[in-house]
Amino acid sequence: MKKIPALLLCLGLIWACQHPDIEYADFDTFKVTSTKCSDAFMPDGALNPEFTYLEDDDEPDTKLAKTTGVEVARNLIGNICCNSLVHIAGTYQGHDIDGNPITLSGKIVLPKSGDIKNMILVSHFTIGSNPECPSEAFPLEALLATKGYAVVIADYIGFGVTKSRIHPYMHVESTARAVVDMGLAVKPYLEHIGRKPISNEVILFGYSQGGSTTLGVMKIIQRECWDKLPIMKVYAGAGPYDLAATYDVSLEEDHTGIPCAIPMIVQGVSIGENLGLDMKVFFKSPLLDNYDEWINSKEYTVKQINNLIGFKNVSEILTEEGRNKANPQTAKLYKALMLNSVLNFKPKAPIHMFHSTVDKTVPFVNSQKAEIYFKGQNVSYDFAPYGAHGTGFIHFIIKVTKEL
Repeated sequence: MKKIPALLLCLGLIWACQHPDIEYADFDTFKVTSTKCSDAFMPDGALNPEFTYLEDDDEPDTKLAKTTGVEVARNLIGNICCNSLVHIAGTYQGHDIDGNPITLSGKIVLPKSGDIKNMILVSHFTIGSNPECPSEAFPLEALLATKGYAVVIADYIGFGVTKSRIHPYMHVESTARAVVDMGLAVKPYLEHIGRKPISNEVILFGYSQGGSTTLGVMKIIQRECWDKLPIMKVYAGAGPYDLAATYDVSLEEDHTGIPCAIPMIVQGVSIGENLGLDMKVFFKSPLLDNYDEWINSKEYTVKQINNLIGFKNVSEILTEEGRNKANPQTAKLYKALMLNSVLNFKPKAPIHMFHSTVDKTVPFVNSQKAEIYFKGQNVSYDFAPYGAHGTGFIHFIIKVTKEL
């Protein structure tokens, strides 16, 4: 492929921000589908209202939105390197659940000007609708770009250009690999457009589903491509690191803070591990009759799916067979949950783990298990009563952004 001078590419990038319908250079496997520019903070100092953030049933949207805007603005204004951000949505060559080639999608968010310090590979939290996926939205994690970083966020299989597929929710290998594949595709792309990071090391970041996926990303990089994506540091927040323990706690308490996660996990892990589970064994009505539309259509947000399910009692969502680990199909699922734990490797880079001790969406037992497993490793912890799951996310991203 004939190379285009970096200066011309940079000029093309700026011009494309003014004309989002114009696609500029395609390098390696990353193909640009759209570009735009957005400010992170508005002229009055408020957070851009286009940002998408983690919905939380335990806190009304109005309260969480207010907390998001006020807290982020108060803590970050004056400490950012660049307020104007460039969004570059695109596709890249990845792998499906069987390791076969597949076209996936995601977004790069860059400061419009200035040096790029590092590339940050973000694993996003649980979403339900396709309009929430990174390539379509303005994810709150993009705030990290204001500190001079290239933020790379994969959509995952089942969102973006693969929205017609079922998302293999909590199948750690395929979801984490989508993130790694995007990082490998974006790295040469940034060099070609003249925005190569100063450091070759990457930073990993993820919260909730993304917290667990981030540790999965670390495992794959350590195993396969440390030479291409050496890790500087990992930030993992409130992740379901031990799915089997999460299942046990949910059954014991007969409660889930995120009802949609139950069907998402059952069918996602079943597909990811090729278990062929029969959903009639697991789901009660009305979920059994509607889960394909509610979840797989990608038309409903997490909050909307939770409302449609209508229960937070696990016994109202799962059948008696689905709650009985002696049942053959449930036993297969439980074994797969254990296989998809991410507490089974030794980290080569420092990890910082965060969790609100009063989180009812992702039980704190996950981080307690992580602290026990990683004892003696280069892992630091920030565990305190930071509020509900969504509020915890705000505290987490503020703390990480301050450290960067």
